[in-house]
Amino acid sequence: MIEEGGNTQSKTPEDLAGKYLTFFLNEEQYAFEILRVREINGLMPVTSLPSSPDFVDGVINLRGKVIPVVDLRTKFDMPRAEADDETCIIVVDVDDVEVGVVVDRVSEVQDFDAAQIEPPPALGQDVETTVILGMGKTDERATILLNIAQILSRGDMKDIQALADGEAA
Repeated sequence: MIEEGGNTQSKTPEDLAGKYLTFFLNEEQYAFEILRVREINGLMPVTSLPSSPDFVDGVINLRGKVIPVVDLRTKFDMPRAEADDETCIIVVDVDDVEVGVVVDRVSEVQDFDAAQIEPPPALGQDVETTVILGMGKTDERATILLNIAQILSRGDMKDIQALADGEAA
């Protein structure tokens, strides 16, 4: 399990083993720990927020609760994609804040055991790998297991929450 704040420095494959929600961005498969996922929604109207970071699409009103929405493609420096009927918003919990994450499509809940998880690849000191918990391997493909708490840093979360609180006021 990920500790609050996303510290994964001492995480072993045994620590990371468990259920993950898999999804696609740009035809690559990624996953979030299932315990971080609150719900999955189809794409819905997003209210833009002025002066928000590029990766923040805006906010949604989800059953009376204002939820900030992040475009994961933009956060990962990928080109934006045209939304279609498979585009989803995965609502995740990041340090007790619910955030919607836009993905191309959701795949399935997959169980990875310790033998199927390898550490993040060594990509050199110029490449940030703290956002990767590990690599989940199956016969079909490799899945990048993401650390949502590292993807959205504490600074990002404060900015996102302030924007959402301003919209809710």
